[in-house]
Parts: sequence; C-alpha cells; structure tokens
Amino acid sequence: QVQLEESGGGLVQAGGSLRLSCTASGRTSRRNALGWFRQAPGKEREFLGAIESSGSRTYYAESVKGRFTISRDNAQNPVYLQMNSLKPEDTAVYYCAAGKFFSGHNYYLDDYDYWGQGTQVTVSS
Repeated sequence: QVQLEESGGGLVQAGGSLRLSCTASGRTSRRNALGWFRQAPGKEREFLGAIESSGSRTYYAESVKGRFTISRDNAQNPVYLQMNSLKPEDTAVYYCAAGKFFSGHNYYLDDYDYWGQGTQVTVSS
C-alpha cells in the first residue's frame, strides 16, 4: 500500500505562485511514477505532469509547460509542484498519484493506482 498526501493549496491572486507538496509513505519503492493531476468543477481530471521516483526525469502537459515545474530531490523526499503565473482557470482540486512504471507517457488515470485526497487551489482574478 502507498499513501499520498497533498498540501500547500489555498487562495492566491492571478499572476501569483503556489507550491504544492505530495508526501508519499508506505511501499513507495515499487512505484516509479508520481504524477500531478487537477480537476475543476464539472470537468474531467486533467494530467499536468509526472516525475520519475528518483527525480531524474519529468514531463508535462502542454497546457502547463513553462508555468508548472515538478521536482523532487530524491526518492525519500516529497514531490513538489511549483505553479507560477497562476490564472483563474487554474482553480481546481490538485491531486498527486503514484504508478508502477515511468514511461514518459503516463498521461492516463489508469497509469496510476494510488491517489491522494487532493488539495484545493483557488486563483482569484
């Protein structure tokens, strides 16, 4: 079992920045991909980006590339999602997820089998 907990959400003005954290515990050694997703009201859950568990490789959805950065110092540290130049349309619940394999194409919900509870991010105009 793997437990994931997100933190760092809140209210921020448009143009501002926020850093989310995802802390993983349990049998994390068997999960090589950590992804970030978000879900706005009435919309499907959207892939944002993913990082290999070691922190060595990342990739991003085109919609956030250049504004969002995923990082991790090593496999024992939290995974971070740094969000800059935030817009009102970034308002959503943000989730981290863990999956078995890092392929560079972990875009789909089914690629992940453990999920956190989510943290709310609200961007005011």
